[in-house]
Amino acid sequence: MDLKKKELIIFDFDGTLINSIPDLTLAVNKMLAHYNYSPLTIEQVTPFIGNGAKPLVRRSLEHSIKNKELSENLLEEAFDIYLSAYKEVTCIDTFMYPGVLETLNYLDEKGYKMAICTNKPFDFIQPILDKLEIRKFFKNWIGEDSLSEKKPSALPLIHLIKENNTSIEKTIMVGDSKNDILAAQNANTESIGVSYGYNYNENIADYNPTVVVDNFADLQDLF
Repeated sequence: MDLKKKELIIFDFDGTLINSIPDLTLAVNKMLAHYNYSPLTIEQVTPFIGNGAKPLVRRSLEHSIKNKELSENLLEEAFDIYLSAYKEVTCIDTFMYPGVLETLNYLDEKGYKMAICTNKPFDFIQPILDKLEIRKFFKNWIGEDSLSEKKPSALPLIHLIKENNTSIEKTIMVGDSKNDILAAQNANTESIGVSYGYNYNENIADYNPTVVVDNFADLQDLF
């Protein structure tokens, strides 16, 4: 496997490039406070992350209301409250994982095209890239609401491959979640799993990425 022949590296965002859990937890707790539910800890919120914003709200509410039925109306209302709360706290305590900035610089200097494929709503991506001053590294990005399907569907990856005028063979996906690895497998691309993210408390190696790394900086040894 020669990763130096790749042209496009598609990165997941939350749990791979950035740790956004402090701000996601803050927004979730603002939503729960609206209904007089107790706040959740970062540890409680972490396994709820990965499929997008609405599943995060659904899991947080289900945890809080215990055995009561969660209606679609309540979910929609809570989702709106969550989105407006997250808009206010999008990048207060969110931070890049160790080695991310240096490694993005390294990959950029090597001439790789880089893109982001995340299950975070599209409107929140650029504000975080701007605040962390890493937008310049990425040609484009798509969120959970950019296309008709999101990860683990292959569609977002195929879309980015076309947008960047490259091929499946010359593309690789880097992520911390089974959604990233399954999306890569569905798109017939190779993948790198990072072991430090928020994969529902599961081991990323169980999903058979092409390679597993423990630190983001390890990518410098592969490319």
